[in-house]
Amino acid sequence: MRRQLGFSLTELLIVVAIILIIAAIAIPNILRSRIVANETSAVESIRQINAAESTYCWTYPTVGYSSDLGSLAGSNCTSQTSSSACIIDNTLAAATSSNTSKSGYYFTYTPNSSVGYNLLGTPAEQGLSGGKNFYSDSTGAIHYNSGAPAGANDSVIQ
Repeated sequence: MRRQLGFSLTELLIVVAIILIIAAIAIPNILRSRIVANETSAVESIRQINAAESTYCWTYPTVGYSSDLGSLAGSNCTSQTSSSACIIDNTLAAATSSNTSKSGYYFTYTPNSSVGYNLLGTPAEQGLSGGKNFYSDSTGAIHYNSGAPAGANDSVIQ
C-alpha cells in the first residue's frame, strides 16, 4: 500500500475557501474600527484645540483668540510669543488639508468676531478615514453631522 505525502488539491481548496470566508467577515469590521478610532482622535484633537484657545486667550488677553492654528504651535518653545505659543504640537497645527491630515482628519480654523473662532474637523476621505464631520467654536461644544459639514445647529457630542 502506498503512503500519501501531502494534501490533495480538494483539501487545499477547502482551506483557502475557509480563509476567504473569515477574511470577508473580518475586513469590514476592521475598517469600521479604524473609522471609529479616527473619529475619536478627531474629537480629542478638537478638544485639545479648544483648550489651547482658552489658554491662549488668557495668556494673551490683548490679542484674544489666535489668528490660526500655527499660532498655537511653535518651532522655538524656549520663548513663547503670541505667534508661536507652543500650546499644541506641530503635527496638529499642520493638519489643515487632506494631504497633511492627522489620524484621517484635517481641521479648518477661522477667526469669527461673534463667537471667537470656528473650527471644522473634516475626514480626509469621506467614508474611508471617517464618516462624521465636526464643528466647534469658543463655547467648547462639539457638534457632528454624518456626511455633510457640521455646524452650530447640529447634534452635540456628550
